[in-house]
Amino acid sequence: MNLKRRLLVSAMAVAMTGLMPSFAAAADTIAIITPSHDNPFFKAEADGAAAKAVELGYDTMVLVHDDDANKQSELFDSAIAAGVKAIILDNAGADATVAAVQKAADAGIPSFLIDREITASGIAVSQIVSNNYQGAQLGGEEFVALMGEAGKYAELLGKESDTNAGIRSQGYHDVIDQYPDLELVAQQTANWSQTEAFTVMESMLQAHPEIKGVISGNDTMAMGAWAALEAAGRTDVIVVGFDGSNDVRDSIMKGGIKATVLQPAYAQAQMAVEQADAYLKTGSTGVDEKQLMDCVLINAENAAQLETFALSE
Repeated sequence: MNLKRRLLVSAMAVAMTGLMPSFAAAADTIAIITPSHDNPFFKAEADGAAAKAVELGYDTMVLVHDDDANKQSELFDSAIAAGVKAIILDNAGADATVAAVQKAADAGIPSFLIDREITASGIAVSQIVSNNYQGAQLGGEEFVALMGEAGKYAELLGKESDTNAGIRSQGYHDVIDQYPDLELVAQQTANWSQTEAFTVMESMLQAHPEIKGVISGNDTMAMGAWAALEAAGRTDVIVVGFDGSNDVRDSIMKGGIKATVLQPAYAQAQMAVEQADAYLKTGSTGVDEKQLMDCVLINAENAAQLETFALSE
């Protein structure tokens, strides 16, 4: 099957996920399951994994679970029924995903996790995640400097079921809380959502008009917060995000959002496919199950080098 045909198969799978299709078996197919591609981070993961799989000679089944653990379980059933050779997964909950990964393992299908860990070891073959704590400390240090070590600020938290949300918040606070003149006046989840972050930011501004800065658990929420701040005429507020999206890059270059932290979504997904390929061919990835990839601070100095969750030299 040529490259165009393989990518068409992937595109058709994405289009059909809402219908819970019954896929025909494919001899050498890798399933790629992520949250919604409405978030460019997750789309970059799926695109990176699919491109590497095609390069290595596999067909792909690209599926979206929308952070719904029940839907994720059904997608695992579809992938298992189709006889896929491996599953690349950005999961829908650290606890809720353990059963799905175990189900695949029991069927002889190895899983390779990216971005988010699960709460069990020895079930997935690989768990490749960004060093969220290290990245959050980078973001926290930049936020402190931008705030001049003083002022009232708000925090937008990610989805509670996602371990990354807590790790990032802890990393931020292990830095920011060292500065007594920085005062947290509002903290609320926006569930990784741009729309929800817009609404939350509006409420925060009404309750605390003195807010000087906002630190966000991801770029999607940062963009929602920035839109609300612009609408309120508060472009003086300092906003720092996390992910390294093109949208935030563009905002930084226009003087809007001040900084973000890049986690290499595209490269991480490609690494997972390479490890899946090695495991299928040799029975081993040659590396430990749990692997960390360091993050990079993105600000006005290097934003122009950022493209699709990757930093050029």
